[in-house]
Amino acid sequence: MPVEVISYMFSCEDFRKRLQFQIIFQCAPFLKGFKVACIMNLEAGAYKELEWIFSGTEIKYYVLMSGEDRCLVLFYREKEFGAYLEREDVQSFLEEFGYRRRDMDSVLLQLSERVRRYSEKDMGFPHEIGVFLNYPVEDVVCFIREAGKNSLMNGYWKVYHNPGRAQMTFYVYDRAKVSAVNEFLMGRSMREIVC
Repeated sequence: MPVEVISYMFSCEDFRKRLQFQIIFQCAPFLKGFKVACIMNLEAGAYKELEWIFSGTEIKYYVLMSGEDRCLVLFYREKEFGAYLEREDVQSFLEEFGYRRRDMDSVLLQLSERVRRYSEKDMGFPHEIGVFLNYPVEDVVCFIREAGKNSLMNGYWKVYHNPGRAQMTFYVYDRAKVSAVNEFLMGRSMREIVC
């Protein structure tokens, strides 16, 4: 994707258009249905626009943390995200990090509390967030154990197991981004872009 196009869209005067492009550019694999969730760090004022942007889609959003001028938002589709959180490997992993309740609202509230605590201590993100973003559980476990070092490859996440599968997933994510951006540049609405 040409750098000039990206640069132009991120400097666009039209706030709504710029915000839509940012969401499409950063969340394309999710928007195209290849991931169950994604997160974005947005300008605080952008949150008010999300209802308009996602009108007519099944996409939900949850503010994990907000500050004076920024907010961290998790995007998800309720049915798919709920089913993902019910997977045995995901539940077992999250239980190790103190997630006792299994309903989505409780899990999101607890994740939000942990994100805020980590932020207050300037510690980045709680490492289990990778599982919420649909990274393979075994890679998240190794990332934590290895303190982010010794990965086999890096891409959308640090890969410790099955680099061939990860490479194919990265390719699919890249194609989703190109497709979604091209659709947006051709004038399609978010409702038309979202799968």
